[in-house]
Amino acid sequence: MKQSIVVLDLEGVLVPEIWIAVAEKTKIPELRRTTRDEPDYGKLMRGRIEILDRHGLKLIDIQNVIAALRPLPGALAFLQELRALIQVIILSDTFEEFARPVLKQLEWPTLFCNRLIVQDGRITGYKLRQEQPKRSAVTALKSLQYFVIAAGDSFNDVAMLQEADLGFLFHSPDPIKKQFPKFQPFESYGDLLAAIKKAMD
Repeated sequence: MKQSIVVLDLEGVLVPEIWIAVAEKTKIPELRRTTRDEPDYGKLMRGRIEILDRHGLKLIDIQNVIAALRPLPGALAFLQELRALIQVIILSDTFEEFARPVLKQLEWPTLFCNRLIVQDGRITGYKLRQEQPKRSAVTALKSLQYFVIAAGDSFNDVAMLQEADLGFLFHSPDPIKKQFPKFQPFESYGDLLAAIKKAMD
């Protein structure tokens, strides 16, 4: 058996898209735009911060929305079974200040993510862990002689999937599946788990 490790995206794979939930709660449709729609993460985040500032929304307002989110149906059971088989790391472009409520509901998996810059309760910027943090994490794991299996759903996951030894799409929109046909797509946790188990053999 290979010495394998699994890396998973968070939003869209295990929990709902946080910014879509914020858009629905605040009735600000521009906040519905996610990495499924915009490949340029910097452009996406700058736009989000400008929208929040324009509407006077602070970090606590977003945290209150996140506190009401629940994992996607079946996500916790999938993660429990997967973690019983293999080490799992969540690689996300979310932020430490957002993640704790959903991590608690997922029984505290390991998460690598980014940090926000906050002044007087306002989100004024963000700090990436490093450039291309998801891809860089996979590169580091491969340097430790792990066979890396990755799954994600969005444009910002593609570099991670390309760097991994084996990459899967999960719950991805059709345009991403069509643009990146080399990554096998899955729609159910059972099918994804079976593919991971097969890759571990």
